[in-house]
Amino acid sequence: MFLNMKNEIIMNESIKVIERRDVVIRFSGDSGDGMQLTGQQFSDAAALFGNEVSTFPDYPAEIRAPQGTVGGVSGFQVHFGDNPMKTPGDFADVLVAMNPAALKANLRWVKKGATIIVNKDAFNPKNIEKAGYTSNPLEDPAASDYNLVATPITTLTEEALKDSGLDQKSIVKCKNMFALGMTLWMFDRTLEHTEALLNQKFSKKLNVAAANRKVLQAGYNYAGNVHALAVHFDVGHAIIEPGRYRTITGNKATAWGLIAAAEKAGLPLFCGSYPITPATDILQELALHRELGVKTYQAEDEIAGICTSIGASYAGSLAATTTSGPGLALKSEAAGLAVMAELPLVIVDVQRGGPSTGLPTKTEQSDLLQALHGRNGESPMPVIAASTPGDCFYAAFQAAKIAVEHMTPVILLTDGFLGNGAQSWKIPAMKDMPPIHPRVATAGEDYKPYARDPQTLARTWALPGTPGLEHRIGGLEKVNITGEISYVPENHQVMTELRQAKIDRIAAVIPPQRVIGSPEGTLLVVGWGGTYGHLHTAVEELRAEGKSVSLAHFTHINPLPANTGEIFSRFEKILVCELNLGQFAHHLRGILPRFHYQQYNKVAGLPFTVVELKETITEILTK
Repeated sequence: MFLNMKNEIIMNESIKVIERRDVVIRFSGDSGDGMQLTGQQFSDAAALFGNEVSTFPDYPAEIRAPQGTVGGVSGFQVHFGDNPMKTPGDFADVLVAMNPAALKANLRWVKKGATIIVNKDAFNPKNIEKAGYTSNPLEDPAASDYNLVATPITTLTEEALKDSGLDQKSIVKCKNMFALGMTLWMFDRTLEHTEALLNQKFSKKLNVAAANRKVLQAGYNYAGNVHALAVHFDVGHAIIEPGRYRTITGNKATAWGLIAAAEKAGLPLFCGSYPITPATDILQELALHRELGVKTYQAEDEIAGICTSIGASYAGSLAATTTSGPGLALKSEAAGLAVMAELPLVIVDVQRGGPSTGLPTKTEQSDLLQALHGRNGESPMPVIAASTPGDCFYAAFQAAKIAVEHMTPVILLTDGFLGNGAQSWKIPAMKDMPPIHPRVATAGEDYKPYARDPQTLARTWALPGTPGLEHRIGGLEKVNITGEISYVPENHQVMTELRQAKIDRIAAVIPPQRVIGSPEGTLLVVGWGGTYGHLHTAVEELRAEGKSVSLAHFTHINPLPANTGEIFSRFEKILVCELNLGQFAHHLRGILPRFHYQQYNKVAGLPFTVVELKETITEILTK
């Protein structure tokens, strides 16, 4: 064994160990090949080793696409290393492709010279044709651009389990564990965690658990003993601040943020929702925590979901409803009712590609204008956007705090990339979270339903059944202060302006916008929501190259932070980057029209890549 000039260790003259700070690996196959489980288990093993992790599940849009076709390919990308992972990576260093369709769908996202592990057994004439190839891609001269490891994974799985007593279908289902074992060996990760999970997952089917463990070990041994992989990566531990960590998805973090806010506010939590991709996991996660006082209701449709939540809010709960773009449209009239009644409510929109039913499993940022304006009449609401999977916790908490303290519905925007993606996350202590003070009226006071706090303009919350606090609220316009129904034109003007002013005053309590990089310079990149990791990485790398570029990434969309105009005035150029055709740029032009906004937009159902962002920013800097 020796170390060469490229920082590579040569082992046994046949396996070289490459020391890397970070690596991207992508698992891909048919929906039934277990690639999501495989990828999640690999990321968990990396996290337990001490790596920082960022993941990107890529689900097929079809529920049951024809097996072996590109449309049915499911993928899971993991970016792990010894430094903070802000993105799941642009291009893979390692690809695991369980069939020809998986290879075809993902080859464009693989680096030249990368290692590609394929299940050679799946590359038969039928599957090759179904994937759209005219010849076997493993025999194509272009395959020499990669370290191709063609392994008979299915055959070796069957051999390992020939005496297991399982039927053929159950045996073949275990082949993903063979691929996982190979990759765990490739990155020098242990099997203990995965074996423990298999024992837990199949606790009532001990023979299945034993079979999966055996195949996992077989894949690990195959990779090491037969030297099937010519490359062994050494990715070191990350240096992280002390604390308790876990890998968390954005949807789970959103659910936990709502639970934490309810505890801080001293209120029961209620969520009424209709299942919709990619938001359903929030409802499912909340349903697991009845012991924390969480009540969930799976409604028959989107309208019922939000209406039950408005009822729960009226009754004194911290209420939430979860959805995606099509569901947000259906909730619009009831959302207007919550504005008119001035009741606290968190509306979570996990954005997906549209319009209409669109791309259910793909990510996009195209609901922003709907969140801002998608209701009849003047119906202003605060709009908040989470920036990372872990930040979904804090964004949900902040949305709930604003809703309760300012007596207003709040829209929280996440997206499919954040909701399904995961990262290493330090679990916060509840004592460190800010207090939440509900504006609840007490018995005996001279209560007027639309009397307002002079600073925030928020009305007071009167809970049903409290003696002396009987009042009227609803969808019809009210007389200022008393809450009696009114159709007087002048009163409607007053109430409309008061509801808008209440939202505007939230700008006084939200944090000022910060700038990543120099506070002034040539170019300010502006983003919001789930593009944070890619934009931050691109700007950091360009600044390291000496470029005059900074980043302002927005969490608070409506109202904007009070110092937004001041920040914009310090830069010569402003570039707004978003996964739509320019909705935030349109919003900024309406609020701050004195600035010129250039745009970089992508609507492909995929996140940005750091490469494309750097190319675009560099081009603008040179003009």
